[in-house]
Amino acid sequence: MTDADFDLVRDALYRHSVVVIKSRADLSPKAQYELTRRFDPTAGSYGHGTTLDAKRSILHPDLKTVPHQPQVQVIGNGFVDAYEGLENVRLRHPHHRTFHKTRIPDEEDLEATRFYRWHIDAALYELHPPRVTSLLAVRVPKGRRQTCRYDDGSGEELDVPLGTTAFVSGYRMYELLSDADKALARTSTVEYAAHPYIWMSGARAKSTGLGLETEGRELPASELPPVDPSKIMRLPMCWRNPVTGRLALQIHPAAVRAIHRQDGTVVDELGEARALVQRLQRPAIAPRFVYPHDWQEGDLVLFNNHGVLHSVVGAFADHEVRLFRQCNLAASEAPRGPVGEA
Repeated sequence: MTDADFDLVRDALYRHSVVVIKSRADLSPKAQYELTRRFDPTAGSYGHGTTLDAKRSILHPDLKTVPHQPQVQVIGNGFVDAYEGLENVRLRHPHHRTFHKTRIPDEEDLEATRFYRWHIDAALYELHPPRVTSLLAVRVPKGRRQTCRYDDGSGEELDVPLGTTAFVSGYRMYELLSDADKALARTSTVEYAAHPYIWMSGARAKSTGLGLETEGRELPASELPPVDPSKIMRLPMCWRNPVTGRLALQIHPAAVRAIHRQDGTVVDELGEARALVQRLQRPAIAPRFVYPHDWQEGDLVLFNNHGVLHSVVGAFADHEVRLFRQCNLAASEAPRGPVGEA
């Protein structure tokens, strides 16, 4: 890829948030890593760092590392006898029954599904959120579609291809806000929980996959790994696009611990902080605003991790094998906030 080629892709990414490059199933893990790193040349480590090594992390069962390219992960569903140095691997597609407070009845499981967890790819402790994630579809099950239910009393649902990755725009999320909420978002910061994926391991998600129920199931500090206060992430609510200048409302709803307002007040009651984030984010995940990508083998998808939220979707039968590769790198700098905004 020449510099001109890359500039074209980068410009498209920051103008449209999700870019699909077709028919690249032969792309090596090294090439995928090098392409991903080109968006942030001084980035190095995998975006979640050592999070995957923590047995209690909610991410641990879902990702396998490519042995010869540790910044690249293998995800999917089903048994794979050998792939890129991995042997006899059982991949597990995340299912809402393991994470949501409520669940779709088992007899409807293959026809209906939910958004599993709306999120930003980020460790949210010590490491800066990756700028870009690349996803490569190596093997894709064919044929079935499912109905994605919101199950929150709205009656909303969305027809989706099996195993889609769903995206929503943080820019639209911001632009849908009232003027008062836009001002709140521009001038507030989000404090994330220390070791968030361990902290939330006992908690359960809302039926939309947008944030967690507040039931007191988060782990207390005494049950977390040692916490270095200097590594706790406190990030702007809004992140500025480096090409267009637009603001995206970028909050990982499941990992929020507190909201810091411009006047110095802190919303640190967990249920109140979550309710505030829910009010700001929920309108933008309405069905008409969701892009559910219909994966084809060979699709290489690049997405602006500083401008979208995304979610795993789908429920697979045991025999349906899905094999993907994912790469993102902890950013060399913190996201740029709304500098100069009142």
